[in-house]
Formats: sequence, C-alpha cells, structure tokens
Amino acid sequence: MTLSNAAESEKGNYAKLPRRDWLLLPALCFLTVFLLAGSCELISRWVFITLNTHMEDCMVFNDPKSPTRGIPGCVSWGKSLEETLPVKYQFNHNGYRSNVEFGPKSSSTYRIVMVGSSFNFGYAVQAERSYAALLPSELSQLTGRSVELYNESMAGEGGGPHAVAMRFNDALAVNPDMILWVLTPWDINQGEAIKPPESQARIREGALMRKWHAIHDAFTTMSGMDAIAKILGETRAANVLRYYLYQSQSLYVKTVQQENAEEGMLFLRSALNIYWQSHLQIADAYFADITARSKAAGVPLVVVLVPNRAQAAMVSMGQWPAGYDPYKLDDELRTLIKRHGGIYVDILPDYRNLPNPEKGYFSVDGHPNGNGHTTISRLLAKELTNGAVPALRAATRSQTASEQGK
Repeated sequence: MTLSNAAESEKGNYAKLPRRDWLLLPALCFLTVFLLAGSCELISRWVFITLNTHMEDCMVFNDPKSPTRGIPGCVSWGKSLEETLPVKYQFNHNGYRSNVEFGPKSSSTYRIVMVGSSFNFGYAVQAERSYAALLPSELSQLTGRSVELYNESMAGEGGGPHAVAMRFNDALAVNPDMILWVLTPWDINQGEAIKPPESQARIREGALMRKWHAIHDAFTTMSGMDAIAKILGETRAANVLRYYLYQSQSLYVKTVQQENAEEGMLFLRSALNIYWQSHLQIADAYFADITARSKAAGVPLVVVLVPNRAQAAMVSMGQWPAGYDPYKLDDELRTLIKRHGGIYVDILPDYRNLPNPEKGYFSVDGHPNGNGHTTISRLLAKELTNGAVPALRAATRSQTASEQGK
C-alpha cells in the first residue's frame, strides 16, 4: 500500500466514526480533566482546613462615618490555609485587638501607641505572639525603664493611612509618649481608596456568596481566558501549589519578578511608575497632616517600614536584576517623613544579615508568621533604642542593673 493510499484509508476510518463518538470523546476528556481537578481541590481542602469567618464577625465594615473598626468586647476565631491552629481575635472595650483595657498611665511608664494595618494588628497569629505584644518587654530590657504599648492598629482598610488619620484622635486620647506608625508597602498601595459600603458589606456574606461575587467580577472586568485563569489561580489547590513552590527563596523571587506586572509589586523597581508616584503623593498628604497633629500635641511621631515577603527576600539575597531596587520605597518614605519633621526609623538594612527572612512570612498569605513577628520585634527594639528616639536610648548594663534594682 502506498503512502497516499494509507492516508486515504486513515481518513476514511475517521469519517466512519459514529456521530455520537465525536460528542462522547471530547465529553470524556472534559470529564476526566474535571474529575482530576476536582480531586486535587478536594484533597487540598481536606489537608489544608480553613475557617471562613476570621475576625470578620467582630468588625464593622460599612459605617460611612468611620473606617473599619472593631466591636468592643467581641471575640471570634479564625484559621487561614497556612495556620496550624485557629487564632483568637479578642477586642477590648475600646474596640481594638488587645487582652487588656486602656487605662490611666503611670508617671514612671513610657507609653507607646501603635497605629497601622494588619501586620501590626497581628493578623493570623495569636495576640501574644505579635510584635505589638513582644516589643514592650524588649524595649524595657534594653532601656531599663517601664514601657507599655497600646495597639490601635486595625486589619484591612481600617488600618491604611486614611483610616489612621480618621481615628488619630483615639491615639492622642490615651496620653502617649510616642506614636509608632508601622507602615507596609500595602499601606502605600491603597492610595486614597476606601471601599464603598456595598463592597464592604460583601465581607460579611457567606463564603459561597463571596465566591460568586468574585467569579462575577472576574468575568465582567476581564476577558474570558483571563477570568478563568484568575478563578483557577484562587482555588485551594493553586494556593497549596504556591505554598510548596514558594519555600525556595530563589524560585519565589523569580516568580515575583515575572508576575510584578501587578501594580502592587512594582514598588520593587528602581524607578517608581506613575501609579506608585501618585500613591506616594496621596500618602504624603496624610503624613503631613498626622505629623502636624503630633507636633501640636507634643507627641513624637515615629514611622517605620516593615517589608513584605518579597522585599525582605530580595534584601537578604543582596542581589537583584537590573531595574530593581528593594530599598527604593524605603528611601522615598524616609525623605517624606523627615521633610515633615517626623522621625524615621529604618529596619530594612537589618534584613541583609538575616538568612531566608521570607520564612518569617506565610508563603501564600504574605503576613508575618510567629517567627516573623519575633524578628520584627527584635529589629524594632534595636533601631528604636539606637538614639533615634532620645527617651528610648539603650541603657548601659550598669544603668539597667541599677534601674532594675530599685
């Protein structure tokens, strides 16, 4: 049989397939893919269990007169994909996450009020493991004086610059000796956006409704293939895959570089684009306002940038491709804060001496884990006591022993 005859014969065999086979074969292929993907998702959900509520039941999201706030005296529990055990979220009678109530200050106590967003709030870790809880004792040990910290930070949009400005009177009302504003790249990335009430209300909806809204938003704002890719990328199986892939520092940093077309990660570039420049300008207006109010109250404002996971990893590696600079945002913030007369404390260079600091963050979620909070507390204590804040200057050993002996 010649080659042409063989081709004709094969063509004839295809033509003889029943019509139902042309329908059944693709359907079987689709069903196989669906079953495999579904099995992966079910196994991922069985191994990595989550609780959907977290602290949402204890927060008010849709009050047009105030940013997101806590419900006084409320307690809730939650667990994200990477947490081992559920986390307790307890709000005191002032509506902030704390196991203690805010009260009168002793004359011998140096009181710090911390403001900011979810890193400071201690999202996804037990309150006693957060750097807000660890920092006072470290400062007391280094300075030889009694130090207490009131944590008035709030998760989500309730902790961004606009929210800090809106509730800044709360910080001044408890008679602080210092206000510590710990920023993250996410805070600057917010710009001036405040979610409209209808968007905020979705957070209080059930998990299925939130998923439905996410699917609806994807298909109404993106092309079909992009929407499908986004939806699949947010499945439990996809997050589990990221969890294991992101354990490698080099692979993680490469992935961030490949995906940094997302505006939220472009602050790692050596030249900030117009998006980040505009958001810095918006943040600068809040810096000017809050610094002026601090000066008027006679309370020093200290600002610190805590890096996100990708930024910490790049600084630790000590090398990055042309066009990148993980210190860029840090430098910009230092300039802005000092220009308004605030105190800027820089912990980012300390990450150069830390091997694999990204392990101090949840791989997928991105918030600091318990080890990360311990590291941040240690670095904050080190830099706050090196002379930048005169009242917290580290004491000598003899001075510390003398103070403790009294």
